[in-house]
Amino acid sequence: MKRILIANRGEIAVRIIRSAREAGYSTAAVYADQDAAALHVEMADAAAALGGDAAADTYLSIPRILEAARTLEADAVHPGYGFLSENADFARAVTDAGMTWIGPRPETIESLGNKVTARRIAVDAGAPLVPGTDGPVSSAEEVRAFAAEHGLPVAVKAAHGGGGRGMRIIRSESELDEGYASAVREAESAFGRGECFVERFLDRPRHVEAQVIADAHGNVVVVGTRDCSLQRRSQKLVEEAPAPFLTDETRQRIHESARSICAAAGYVGAGTVEYLLSPDGLLSFLEVNTRLQVEHPVTEETAGIDLVAEQLRIAEGRPLSLSEDPQAVGHALEFRLNAEDPALGFIPTPGRVELFSPPTGPGIRVETGLRTGDEVSGAFDSMFAKLIVTGPDRATTLIRARTALAEMRIEGIPTVLPFHRAVLDAEDFAAERGAEDFAVHTRWIETDFQDALVESEHLASAVRHREQTMRRATVEIDGRAVQLGLPSSLLSLFGSADAAADPDQRSEDAGAVTAPMAGTLVTWLAEDGSEVQSGDPVAVVEAMKMEQRVTAPAGGVLSRESLSPGASVTGGQVLARIS
Repeated sequence: MKRILIANRGEIAVRIIRSAREAGYSTAAVYADQDAAALHVEMADAAAALGGDAAADTYLSIPRILEAARTLEADAVHPGYGFLSENADFARAVTDAGMTWIGPRPETIESLGNKVTARRIAVDAGAPLVPGTDGPVSSAEEVRAFAAEHGLPVAVKAAHGGGGRGMRIIRSESELDEGYASAVREAESAFGRGECFVERFLDRPRHVEAQVIADAHGNVVVVGTRDCSLQRRSQKLVEEAPAPFLTDETRQRIHESARSICAAAGYVGAGTVEYLLSPDGLLSFLEVNTRLQVEHPVTEETAGIDLVAEQLRIAEGRPLSLSEDPQAVGHALEFRLNAEDPALGFIPTPGRVELFSPPTGPGIRVETGLRTGDEVSGAFDSMFAKLIVTGPDRATTLIRARTALAEMRIEGIPTVLPFHRAVLDAEDFAAERGAEDFAVHTRWIETDFQDALVESEHLASAVRHREQTMRRATVEIDGRAVQLGLPSSLLSLFGSADAAADPDQRSEDAGAVTAPMAGTLVTWLAEDGSEVQSGDPVAVVEAMKMEQRVTAPAGGVLSRESLSPGASVTGGQVLARIS
């Protein structure tokens, strides 16, 4: 390999560029319109535009990424995480084009990326498992039948995905129909396939996982464990390594089963085997993520290994740099920095970051693709940075983390920073007396910590924000046709009426049903002219790959605006009125 194309954006693209450069490789970047001046584009040795501003037209477009790779003369592709990182068709297309795929083999992605076949592999490997369907279900009625046999709650999960996308927890009979439909919709949106399966859901479990790396020479190493129980909407916010307060027996079982699963699947590359751990100690296999994970830095910090560098070694056909599971040294915490407002249900809040001032000091690592003045785009994931804090033990790491979070300044948009500061003082998480006090679980934020969440002081600026779009025109320069892209805001220089449009469509009408955020109208849940009660679901809006239900603010007759599913909406825009 000589030049590696990073088929991704933001902080993970920057992260890969740094390790690739240290290893002596040239790097190439790709970018959507709104990322034209992004840090990962500036850092790469070469870059190519993907020609669009939506994920489907850019970072999810296999033809455009392959064309960019050919144009930039790349001979290898690193997918990062998210987007096409777990897409077997993309991996196969890269290898078919004569380039090196930096990740597991396509057939491994298919077998482990499909949660149904992954369960079968886990069973054969002797991994612990809760009851689940043998394959995808085709209707809400099948979910109802499974719940009748095994009880509620149940989890409906996308068969071809991860990271909490396309997953719905159904706790009551009334949630079955919409829960199944919503999981299928989100799976189709995030992964291009809507198949979902069902399994018994463990209530109040911890989320623990094992980082695995394996080479083509048969070496499989479990680098360490992580705890990722602090989640909202089944997506992680805080992760730590090693996973605290595990018994020796549980830790050993995680290591052994993770190694067995990856060996049985013929795994080559970096991957993560995830588990749920119930309060009574029951361990159950969850899934395998066939890629690098967002939280990989906490394992790097405690294991003393560069996981991206190991991925590059493996892709070159070289053996791993270590021959056995390393012993964890110290403790590390990672805080995802997302453009979301914690007090408002963690709704996405894209916009311009007016100040980004990270902390410094011993044990501090910050990964980001953003600088002061940059935009957090509503078209992509809400995470724009990560803060990783490392110390000699968990207690010291918590103290350092409190200092670092107090020092950090992010202004201009609401972020989850207030949540991170508050959670470190929560007794359930700090667990000063040890295992007996550690009480966080995957729904702890929603069930136990909701009242502690405060509204961000920057909410108003995010509400005013409207995503900038790129307008394209072909101009002739020195006899050659060149495509020129300009943000809409600059078109006012040419008299564009669109640029002067007032984005603030918020309404003070008590009967107005308004969009909670800028995004896309996914579907209507109530018919035009129907009678609704206060709190009834009316519509679903999606932004930053997250679905949000819109409910009726009052009872009455619903009159929908002339908006069809797929229409773009702004934060506060009136979707319907209730009279």
